[in-house]
Amino acid sequence: TSQMDVNPENFIKLIFRQGDPSKAGQPAGTAFTRIQNGWFGGQTEPPESTIDETVVLPEELLAYGHALSQNGFFGPNSWYMNHQLNFEYAQNSVNAGNLDMPVLFIAARYDYTCEAITSSLAAKMRLACTSLTESIIDSGHWMAQEKPAEVNQTLCHWLHTHILDS
Repeated sequence: TSQMDVNPENFIKLIFRQGDPSKAGQPAGTAFTRIQNGWFGGQTEPPESTIDETVVLPEELLAYGHALSQNGFFGPNSWYMNHQLNFEYAQNSVNAGNLDMPVLFIAARYDYTCEAITSSLAAKMRLACTSLTESIIDSGHWMAQEKPAEVNQTLCHWLHTHILDS
């Protein structure tokens, strides 16, 4: 996280990108992080890049940059480094972590880092959720920012058909 902390705004500009259909079937950019000596190929900070305003607006970039300059990336990244404790917690949770209530999962078609449509990534979720609805939106990882109208439409439709009508 120290590389990210050096220049949060540059890191945000680098990762907040629109989904790219042409990258389907190729390894995600994060697949080579270790081989390339970190996120930025051995550089000590994120390189300069242009802002993708279809995903993050300049005022949002400033807000994220300000917050992350004060608090750093350790907290936001900690969830990704906590697999074992999350697994243990789920084993001790009610109903062994299985969910019997209605659950909605929205996958991003062009999210190659968390590809949950054709890979086995979502398999355990499918087993653990007895009333699961899945939906796909043609976007990248930052779905709520890239396609807010579609995300809200999907949420409203699901709430209407699975919660309000039941």
